[in-house]
Amino acid sequence: MRLFREGAGPHALEVSMAGVKLGDRLLQLRCGNGKMMAAIAAKVGLTGQASAIDDDPDGCERGRTAAVREGVLVEIEQGSYGALPYDEGAFDVAVLWDLVGRLTPERRVACLQQTLRVLRPGGRVLVIERVPRGGLGALLGGPTIDPTYAASGGAQPALGAEGFKAARRLAERAGLAFFEATKPVV
Repeated sequence: MRLFREGAGPHALEVSMAGVKLGDRLLQLRCGNGKMMAAIAAKVGLTGQASAIDDDPDGCERGRTAAVREGVLVEIEQGSYGALPYDEGAFDVAVLWDLVGRLTPERRVACLQQTLRVLRPGGRVLVIERVPRGGLGALLGGPTIDPTYAASGGAQPALGAEGFKAARRLAERAGLAFFEATKPVV
């Protein structure tokens, strides 16, 4: 019965929304959910490149463990989201997992500007966020979202403010919200 509940896997929704394909150059920021990161990274195949960065050493370790377990080649580094150690235009797709709303306004701006820098012209960013729970669920905990970010409308206006184009909310499902935008083609 588990096969029918999970369909193509426990992270099939995230993989589908990421739209990563064979040969893509993928960057994921925040790899604490290692299984999801490995599932998305597997889509680039041997002709692509998968990289991930996390500012938390434990997140990096979870990512490495999941990548080994799933047999996926991913270069994982520990570093700052505000100073990504990659060349300009190095990636086709960037996935920001449960990150943007957690950052302070200054760190959020730096993170989004760096993400824009490392994407190729026409490259795509996907922001995946956990949807804050209401009612009793909110009392039990969950992600802490910056109140300024939430009050300003969240990921869509934040992406637009940092130079991304065509920012839009793709979907909200299974407790997750998905937003995408592209780097302008000059």
